[in-house]
Amino acid sequence: MEILLGQSQQGGGVAAFLPFILIMFIIYFLMIRPQTKRQKEKEEMRNNIKKGDKIITMGGIYGTVQGIKDKNRKIVVKVDSNTNITINTTAVAGLAENVKGEELEQA
Repeated sequence: MEILLGQSQQGGGVAAFLPFILIMFIIYFLMIRPQTKRQKEKEEMRNNIKKGDKIITMGGIYGTVQGIKDKNRKIVVKVDSNTNITINTTAVAGLAENVKGEELEQA
């Protein structure tokens, strides 16, 4: 009789973890997976920036790409007719026409 009781308690332990496992799957598919997908898209966009693209930085500076330095790690951005700034590629929020307001607020 004791052996049967011990086996039923082990089965209950596995069933107790089932809701936890289900919650982890839900978190993965609703939160983690979409975020990694957005990060990959943003990284691809940053790698494909070329001279002449109009961009916006995380700080809200609009400009035109004038050049790329250090193996795509730095970008020279023309802000106005007399001002060029050099920024890190990771500071680019996106192409100026494609950036949404909430993307700037996340950074």
